[in-house]
Amino acid sequence: MERQFPRLAALAVVFAVFACAAGGARAADDYPNRAVHWLVGYPPGGSTDICARLIGQYLSEHLHQQFVIENKPGAGNNLATEMAVRSAPDGYTLFLVNPANAINATLYKNLSFDFIRDMAPVAGFIRIPNVMEVNPNVPAHTVAEFISYAKANPGKINMASGGVGTSVHLSGVLFMMMTGTKLVHVPYRGSAPALTDLMGGQVQVMFDNLVSSIAYIKAGKLRALAVTTATPSPALPNVPTVAQTVPGYEASAFFGMAVPRGTPREIIEKLNRAVNAALADPGVKAKLAKLGGTPIPGTPEDFGKLIADETAKWAKVVKATGATAE
Repeated sequence: MERQFPRLAALAVVFAVFACAAGGARAADDYPNRAVHWLVGYPPGGSTDICARLIGQYLSEHLHQQFVIENKPGAGNNLATEMAVRSAPDGYTLFLVNPANAINATLYKNLSFDFIRDMAPVAGFIRIPNVMEVNPNVPAHTVAEFISYAKANPGKINMASGGVGTSVHLSGVLFMMMTGTKLVHVPYRGSAPALTDLMGGQVQVMFDNLVSSIAYIKAGKLRALAVTTATPSPALPNVPTVAQTVPGYEASAFFGMAVPRGTPREIIEKLNRAVNAALADPGVKAKLAKLGGTPIPGTPEDFGKLIADETAKWAKVVKATGATAE
């Protein structure tokens, strides 16, 4: 009997593994069987919220349960992130990943979480460019002309942003680092007041999110010099990229989905397939195109690599500025 015990113990482990795998598969088959809550770290109406609602509507229709958007603004997106990290890893709490998650990892020195360690990537949605734009009175119509103008007027050109440490701010910092220009950063409480002053001439340049600025650009109230993505935006097809003048420059907003670490792999894969199907849907694609972005379908691992790469990139920029939100 003693000789048989190791065999019985080994068989018990094998059966336990199969039982766990079967349990995970059954959980995924049954998922979701109640409403799913999706945490968004910004107020309704912005590009982050719009992306969540667009994908959430598709998931509600095709997974036959409500995907309820919960806006939890505060602490530069960290409030919603912390809520997500502390949630049960059962697939019923989702989180809308955005550029702040990559930036805040370095900008905030005393976070109670490590985003890459504590959250599991599910799927990417879209990359949206920022747009380098100037007041129409600025005597520059191209990026090269702006660089010359800025170098001739060091410390005299005001650069607006929606706040210290935002992607809008750091896109401008990256531009200064790569071009040797010196602009004066003027942070505002969000893009709306910054755009008002940009149009009024109190500030001269901004690297704003395209969604916020495109109407003003098309109305001639602002002049777009370039978009910040590596490729041109379909929303502004005649506007070049910054990289055409500053090789290697790339800065963009990215959005996607994550869940608390420990969520069953089968549920992550089911959500990933549903998101990729949404990105391939003609109706969803058309609405995403209106945001000026490019869909980024792929595996959870693809999205995880994007988050890691963006975190590393923005860490260098934040450290160069010495910026901190503490």
